[in-house]
Amino acid sequence: MMVTTPPAAWFGRASLPGRTRELRHFGGTFSPHRTLCRLPKMAEEMDTFLFTSESVNEGHPDKLADQVSDAVLDACLAQDPYAKVACETATKTNMVMVFGEITTSAKVDYEKVVRDTCREIGFISDDVGLDADKCKVLVHLEEQSPDIGQGVHGLGTKTLEEIGAGDQGHMFGYATDETEELMPLTHVLATRIGYKLTQVRKDGSVPWLRPDGKTQVTIEYKKEGGAMIPIRVHTILISTQHSPDVTNDKIHADLMEYVIKPVVPSKYMDDKTIFHLNPSGRFVIGGPHGDAGLTGRKIIIDTYGGWGAHGGGAFSGKDPTKVDRSGAYIARQAAKSIVGSGLARRALVQVSYAIGVAQPLSVHVDTYGTGNIPDKEILQAVLKNFDFRPGMIGRNLDLYRPRYKKTAAYGHFGREPISDFTWEKVIDLKSKVKA
Repeated sequence: MMVTTPPAAWFGRASLPGRTRELRHFGGTFSPHRTLCRLPKMAEEMDTFLFTSESVNEGHPDKLADQVSDAVLDACLAQDPYAKVACETATKTNMVMVFGEITTSAKVDYEKVVRDTCREIGFISDDVGLDADKCKVLVHLEEQSPDIGQGVHGLGTKTLEEIGAGDQGHMFGYATDETEELMPLTHVLATRIGYKLTQVRKDGSVPWLRPDGKTQVTIEYKKEGGAMIPIRVHTILISTQHSPDVTNDKIHADLMEYVIKPVVPSKYMDDKTIFHLNPSGRFVIGGPHGDAGLTGRKIIIDTYGGWGAHGGGAFSGKDPTKVDRSGAYIARQAAKSIVGSGLARRALVQVSYAIGVAQPLSVHVDTYGTGNIPDKEILQAVLKNFDFRPGMIGRNLDLYRPRYKKTAAYGHFGREPISDFTWEKVIDLKSKVKA
């Protein structure tokens, strides 16, 4: 565990000769002798850089909101697979509100859905940030605008092939060969650490943990052409809600033993790895009591941790006609299939739509120079093997059945089982490219 001022190499290319850096560790600042950070020749030759991704636990107020919105979507789809749902959630102290537009034949007890979701996360008393059984639940839901409905689905008269996009926008899918999941390692580790915090809280291994929490992982990378090669974990940050009686020393020890060591491969950690474990010193007040929560405010955590690109649209609470969600799902499958088929080591796929129009306006492929064949040939293979029309995305990825609440925490991509995360299935493209 690192407790001294780091050498300059830790800062990669960000450290320039003559610049001074300070390190915060467990809330303390280290800068004895105002050490000058100089980049060693080896680091220069390797051309390394640092990249960071963050994640939040299911008890974070924004993630609570995402899970409630998707629980409402699941409840509607369970009775009406073609329900049109756009459900937002807002939460603050002692209150959860669901609002938006839903057109469905389903009869849903929305208040029960909200309370059950909060309870499953672990919000069972005011002490932990929210009491699922006593909080106020506000429901403000209306039907979808008929102006939108007639353009998108013809008020129920259009076939799946004809259904148009629920709105305009552009979505991205990304894949990289740096992990088995074909996901960025920074994102994978930040997400897994957050999931492990929840796991050891719920199984009782670390009883002082509470639902809210955030994680962040910085990795030193090098480039190999356009591919990303992780070298080592530079910094791990965990800020987790805790009971008021636990000491900071106990927090540090338990997070290392029960969370970090079981999750982060030892080959990526060394004696220079920095750990910031609850650096604020106290995190007792959490959940909606500590901060307001809204659906759709963790879109980078939901996707690729800052890698690739993002069109700006959130996922949770939206049925498959909303291309913010379904378009991003099919773009991920296309990008993953490019890399999984061995056509490239890294890939970005963009798709764009106009409201009410079935066919996408554009589809773009960028392999960052890692493609084995030209990107334009990979694009042709993608267009031949993927149907980007919203209705067909819904059918081909089986998006009309409920299972969305599980996507609303710990990321939408790089997940299993494929029977639920259908967009993670790799379609073989190598045998179908132009000879």
